[in-house]
Amino acid sequence: MALILDAQGPQRDAAIAAAVVRLRAGGLVAMPTETVYGLAADADQPEAVARIFAAKGRPSDHPLIVHIGGATASEREAALTYYAAAAPDFARALMAAFWPGPLTLILPRRSDVAQAAAGGQASIGLRCPAHPVAQALLVSCRAAGIWGLAAPSANRFGRISPTHAAHVAADLGCLADEELLILDGGACPVGIESTIIDCTRDEPVLLRPGTLSRKQLEHALGCSLRDRDAAAPRASGTLASHYAPNAPVRLLDAAQLQTALDLLGAQAPDLAVYHRSPLRCACPRVRLRRMPDNPQAAAQELFAALRELDAAQPRFIWVERPPADEAWDGVRDRLQRAAA
Repeated sequence: MALILDAQGPQRDAAIAAAVVRLRAGGLVAMPTETVYGLAADADQPEAVARIFAAKGRPSDHPLIVHIGGATASEREAALTYYAAAAPDFARALMAAFWPGPLTLILPRRSDVAQAAAGGQASIGLRCPAHPVAQALLVSCRAAGIWGLAAPSANRFGRISPTHAAHVAADLGCLADEELLILDGGACPVGIESTIIDCTRDEPVLLRPGTLSRKQLEHALGCSLRDRDAAAPRASGTLASHYAPNAPVRLLDAAQLQTALDLLGAQAPDLAVYHRSPLRCACPRVRLRRMPDNPQAAAQELFAALRELDAAQPRFIWVERPPADEAWDGVRDRLQRAAA
């Protein structure tokens, strides 16, 4: 079984030190970030990066995000310039506004670094996470000669992302303790993956929404964000089908949910329903769970809620379609991909 170390209490320094030893040796470490838990390896060790792809069952041409840190802005700048061949002014405006935080920037990659992590592309995704455990790990890694950690979500490819250490253990716990070390940093406070902005062209392009709204991003940029197009580089979490539980997910509006439950009545099959609007249900085999009305709260619990509902092995998971306003873009994106 994978080894879990407490990284929140008095043993944090020892846990971080053990993780750095593991990473320097080319091993895997699951680390908490503010978004989800990541499955980390030294981004500059191709063999270590290959272990990420193998553990997740992830295609090797599907790029990974490289996490960088630093105790000061100058240290973060050094890590940035180590991996990126250039960073346009609008990318730096986003860094100044949202780093450390849940924002990934796709930048031109220096040709001599992180080729395996980049999936062979000439670009690289970089993020500076805000979680204190992730920051402490990255600072310690830099002191040990590791510039950045490639770290996709710490789960099987295409499945529900982990927001607790227990989720990582459930998905990847079959790996032996010498293969995977898990740093337990508690529940992830954001709960869905980072916003991704393509900065390889003359203007910024939104590749994946997160909890940062378009209004926030455009205010920092001083210009409009373009939407994803066919020229966009490949990026994490942008496949049509992703974040999926075992049970099929169906998105329905509130009226459709209520009509379906009324028609099924007491004969409804085993169902799980994740909803915001009040619902009536006459069948005890239907499990109802309320979704928060606040989009940030909904994002924070989304993956944990889907895991909890899926654990009951329903035939289907029905989810009330999120509102159309931009504050719900990240949650809506994850649910649409889960339903695909």
